[in-house]
Amino acid sequence: MRVEPVEGPRPEPMPEELDPRALRKRVLQVLALIAVIALIALLAPGLGELRDLLTEAAPGWVLLAIGLEFMSGVSYVVMFRQVFCRGMSWRTSWEIGWSELAVGSIVPASGASGLALGAWILRRGGMPGERIARRSVAFFLIKSSVNFVAVAVIGTLMALGVGPHKSPWLTVVPALGATLVILVVLLVPRLGPGEKTSGFVAGARRAVVRGVSEAVEVVRDRDVAVILGSIGYWAWDNAVLWATFHAFGAAPPLTVILMGYLIGQLGGLLPLPGGIGGIDGGLIGALIVYGTPAAQTAAAVLTYRTILFWLPLVIGGIAFLALRRTLDSPNRPDLCSPAPAM
Repeated sequence: MRVEPVEGPRPEPMPEELDPRALRKRVLQVLALIAVIALIALLAPGLGELRDLLTEAAPGWVLLAIGLEFMSGVSYVVMFRQVFCRGMSWRTSWEIGWSELAVGSIVPASGASGLALGAWILRRGGMPGERIARRSVAFFLIKSSVNFVAVAVIGTLMALGVGPHKSPWLTVVPALGATLVILVVLLVPRLGPGEKTSGFVAGARRAVVRGVSEAVEVVRDRDVAVILGSIGYWAWDNAVLWATFHAFGAAPPLTVILMGYLIGQLGGLLPLPGGIGGIDGGLIGALIVYGTPAAQTAAAVLTYRTILFWLPLVIGGIAFLALRRTLDSPNRPDLCSPAPAM
C-alpha cells in the first residue's frame, strides 16, 4: 500500500491590484507624475515665488513635519491592532499597519486599498472573512469619523466667532454637511443585515450594517488605545501641514488648517495615481479659499504631500517585505492570538 499525502487548502492568492508587480507599476506612474509636476514648478513662468520658497524651506520645520507624520503612522498601527485583534503581536501590527499605509500612498480610495491588503494578510492568517469585513468597515468609519466630527465642531465654533471671521458658507455649511454625514452613517444599522438574501450585494450590505454597529460599540467601550489611535492619526497628520506652513514663514490659524484639511482631502477620492493632483489641488484650493497666502500654501502643501508619499512608502515597503518573507514561516507567531486576560 502507498499512502498519498493529503494537500490542504491552497493559500488565498493576493488580490490582483495588490500584486507587487501591479504596485511597482503604480509607483512608477506616481513617480512619473511627480516628475512632470516638478518640471512644471521649475520651468513654468509665473511660479518664481514658489520656486524661491521651496529652496528656502526651514530645515528644522521640515524635519519636525517628518517626525509628526511618523507619529501619525504609529497611531494608525495602534488603532489597527486594537480594532482587529488585541492579542496581535506589536511586530505584526507594525508590519501590517505600515504596509497598509504604503499601499494607501500609491493607490487612491481614501485608505480602502490599504485595508484590502490587511484583509488579505489576516485571511491568510486564518481570521474569518466575515469578521475581517465587519472590522474593516468599523476601522474605516472610526478613522474617518474623526475628521467629520472635527469639522462639525470647528465649523460651529468659527460660526460663533472663535478664530478668524469667515462666511457661513465656509463655517456653517461644512459643519451641517459633516453632521448630516454622521447622522446618516448612524442610521445605517436600521436598514437591517438582510439575512434572507444572498450574493455579493447582500454580503456587502451585511458587512456594512454590522460594521457600523461594531464601530459604534467600539467607540462606546471607550477603549483608550482606539481613541488615542484614531485622534492621533488625524491630529499628527494635520500637524504636518501646520509645520510645513511654518517652514515657509506662514502661520495661518489652526482652525483654518483643520477646516481646509478635510475639504481638501476629498480630492483623494479621485482615481488618480497616488492621489497626486487630486489631494494637492483640493488642499491648495480649499486653504486659499479660507484665506491663506497662495505661494506659501502651494509650497506647504507640496512639501506635506511629498512627506505623506515617501515616508509611508519607505517604512511600509520595508515592513511589507519583512512580512511577506515570513508570512508562511512555521516559526512566525500567529497573526491573531487570543487577547490576554485582563
